[in-house]
Amino acid sequence: MKYLYYPGCSLKSTGRAYEESILAVFKTLAISLEEIDDWNCCGATAYMAVDECKAFAIAARNLALAEKQFKDEPEVHIVAPCSACFMVLLKTIHYMNTHKEIGQNIRKVLSEAGLKFENRVKIRHPLDVLVNDYGMDNLMRAIKNPLKGLRAASYYGCQTVRPFESFDSNRNPMTMDKIVQALGGQPVDWSLKTRCCGASLTGTIPEVGLRLSYIILHEAQQHHADVVVTACPLCQFNLECYQKKMTSAFGHKIDIPVMFFSQLLGKALGIPESDLGVKRLFVKPSKIHSGQGGKRVYV
Repeated sequence: MKYLYYPGCSLKSTGRAYEESILAVFKTLAISLEEIDDWNCCGATAYMAVDECKAFAIAARNLALAEKQFKDEPEVHIVAPCSACFMVLLKTIHYMNTHKEIGQNIRKVLSEAGLKFENRVKIRHPLDVLVNDYGMDNLMRAIKNPLKGLRAASYYGCQTVRPFESFDSNRNPMTMDKIVQALGGQPVDWSLKTRCCGASLTGTIPEVGLRLSYIILHEAQQHHADVVVTACPLCQFNLECYQKKMTSAFGHKIDIPVMFFSQLLGKALGIPESDLGVKRLFVKPSKIHSGQGGKRVYV
């Protein structure tokens, strides 16, 4: 199966390491990804509060472009790694299909731009593609460097599985945990895997955003996690970049690597760290050790 790739804004900027690792992993596994031509910002979550119709329209433009690019395919599968992009694109299709007036307005706007939406699109998350299309058996056979002894806390954040339960449980998602297990690691059983990290509050009401991120990392450390793995660029940023401020604000040392799941997967597949964006991390994964005698399991 061929997939169209929607990077969104984050993966071309602050989430660059996510894009580098996703593309490297998919290439290694021979999963075809083709970037959508002339894609635009999905509007993220903020634009919905400014102008709902325009927000849906700019998101729908990407859907129409994808159908145009794969015009001969009965179904067009768009891989959207960013959690906000994934949720917004799903929401746009949902509203177009369930709210007649919104659907008509969006189609009118698209037609004025010479585009149309035929409802052939399926929005896919990389976790969904890897676990449900590529398959866990194939993934395990591709592993070259098993990460034995690694305790990884899978953190999904708010938007990967909510509000739409498209490929995983929105209460107890397990796709990332399954991948960790396939790599030879040990998934941490914890209750905060879908709790909000604070999102943009770290920049607008920092005392609130910082505390929300701290609660997550503190809990991961309490469960003896060696690393937190995530699938959201904003979550990764919040959890990694403010650890010194958390330590200072709350009096408990926070010092734990926060990686994209694709970086950890890439390492296990034998992909060089230079191709996985590992150098872009602030908290280096060289800090990762197993809980057994301090033996390093990430080398």
